[in-house]
Amino acid sequence: MTCHLARIDIFPVKALDGVSVSQATVLASGALEGDRTYALFDAQGRFVNGKRTAAIHRLRSTFSEDGQFVTIAIDGHPPAATFHLQQQRSDLAAWLSDYFQQPIALQANLDSGFPDDTNAAGPTVISTATLQTVAAWHDLTVEETRRRFRTNLEIDGVPAFWEDQLFGPDSAPVRFAIGDVVLEGTNPCQRCIVPTRDTATGVATAHFQKTFSQQRAATLPAWAPPSRFNHFYKLAINTNIVGQGGHRLKLGDSVSVI
Repeated sequence: MTCHLARIDIFPVKALDGVSVSQATVLASGALEGDRTYALFDAQGRFVNGKRTAAIHRLRSTFSEDGQFVTIAIDGHPPAATFHLQQQRSDLAAWLSDYFQQPIALQANLDSGFPDDTNAAGPTVISTATLQTVAAWHDLTVEETRRRFRTNLEIDGVPAFWEDQLFGPDSAPVRFAIGDVVLEGTNPCQRCIVPTRDTATGVATAHFQKTFSQQRAATLPAWAPPSRFNHFYKLAINTNIVGQGGHRLKLGDSVSVI
């Protein structure tokens, strides 16, 4: 099997459910169009996300094909409500405020979205084999593991942790190509509390971070620069895409290290 782009996931509203798409357009900032365009904020201007409240895991959301509408429900059960993300943003904020029992504002950033790593606005990258391996560590399904780690681009036709070669021993980026898009791998992605929780209930998996870190250290591949691991609770890579606004990433694109 040749190394290729096997899956593209975008997350229109940061911390809510993602959408699997067949192609994605690169913005001038290097972010993917439609990815984390919107985010929830509390009255103090802080993100409302899984890092701060497990209650967000009980929300199920689906998006229209054009990305303009979101349908949201608690625990996936009726009643569900549908909102236009631009025209009914205040109504959606009111619905979310009622759910979280605090004032919620829904903000948009159409230029770069709201990436976790503000120094690397590009998509996160992982391999399918990595997700399969991590799923086995915790007796989870691959789909549940995928939902926990919320990465954008999934590469197949490579071994587990293949992506650990896409960052160097220091801050100098490693360039690689997906189709005609050149990405710069910057660093392994430091994980938070979110992957430790069941994505439907928010209930923590016992000893998840400890087991993960032990297994990650024991299986760190020879091509991974050890200097970039001050701890082993890291998975997937962060990237930048420079000067390629308008280019597209498509399922089946070949992948190669430059």
